[in-house]
Amino acid sequence: MSPPDPQSLDEQFDNRGRVPDHPAIFEGWRAASQLAREQSRCTLDVPYGEGLDERLDVFPAARSGAPVLVFIHGGYWRAFGKSDFSFIAPSFVADGAAVVVPGYSLCPAVTIEQIALQMTRVIAWVARHAAEHGADPSRIALVGHSAGGHLASMLLCCRWKEVEAELPLLPLQGALSISGLYDLEPLRLAPSLQRDLQLTPASVRRLSPVFFPRPRRPLYAVVGGDESEEFRRQNQLIRDQWGPTAVPVCETLVGHHHFSLLRNLADPSGRLHDLALRLLGLR
Repeated sequence: MSPPDPQSLDEQFDNRGRVPDHPAIFEGWRAASQLAREQSRCTLDVPYGEGLDERLDVFPAARSGAPVLVFIHGGYWRAFGKSDFSFIAPSFVADGAAVVVPGYSLCPAVTIEQIALQMTRVIAWVARHAAEHGADPSRIALVGHSAGGHLASMLLCCRWKEVEAELPLLPLQGALSISGLYDLEPLRLAPSLQRDLQLTPASVRRLSPVFFPRPRRPLYAVVGGDESEEFRRQNQLIRDQWGPTAVPVCETLVGHHHFSLLRNLADPSGRLHDLALRLLGLR
């Protein structure tokens, strides 16, 4: 079997190229996020670690004892920031959840492995401090988009007692991964990504969730029907590798591309919104 063509892989991963109006979509995210911060009760730029990028935003629920949704943004681990995604929070707060949106350092300044470790510090922070924001630290669920879906999947498999001895063995209720990436080998072979990600065969093995033991909490895996063949392959791959018990939801949302899925997540009538509420115990 011949190796994948690098140009073809670049095309498969070029989500912006597949969605010509992506600049308007990104600007819409930013405008909606600014409005969300202006109109919502929130605490911004809370440190969860010592690094300059290790900051998170908290959108508390109206009532105490609420579950916590942690949203991990995408951007191939090299783009965007937490402030681009505040727009995710208001509809979930209205449904009774607290929302935490963490930032993280970006490649190539750091490695994917370092970003994954930053995300463990986010969960440790939420477990320690959720109650201070009126939330229940025993009810944490993750939602991740694209690279964020990869990170959320990794966190489901984390050995939390090695992060902090005081953490519960299973601090997460589950994760919703939207257009997640679970096998990093094709990204290593895509020149447009490899320049920044600097993956090696060893790091691919160490950082690809398909090589991890199946987690004890559920992963919901969803991809858009208008996404590339590779993204749709990755979505099915994690179900094939982890099985239907660990991945009870493996769906393709017809009529959605890589970026429109986030509108579906924020929309109270959206399928992704409903799946996230199920993980939070609000459905």
